Amino acid sequence: MDKRLIGVSRAAGNGDTNFAGLDSTSAHFDASYFVNLLSHKGLLHSDQALFGGVSTDQLVKNYKYNPKLFWAEFAKSMVKMGNIKPLTGEQGVIRSKCNKLNYS
Repeated sequence: MDKRLIGVSRAAGNGDTNFAGLDSTSAHFDASYFVNLLSHKGLLHSDQALFGGVSTDQLVKNYKYNPKLFWAEFAKSMVKMGNIKPLTGEQGVIRSKCNKLNYS
């Protein structure tokens, strides 16, 4: 974790009612997230895992250097997510653990 962000994390405290900002760049949704990842300043470990010798490195670089590409692909992904039809009623299953199927 970026040492500058440790104080933010500690100031937020522990528990479900304590909040801390996850983006130190601005109050606007932007592509600065990728700039931070390339500088190894991702706030969460899961964020920084997107960049650092892994298969998604080139994608992070593409989004940093070409914000219009990020916006275009983000818009497409939001449309795709909006078209997801969740299973409900007898068709759906609520998992006891998100990463495992329930067994009867």
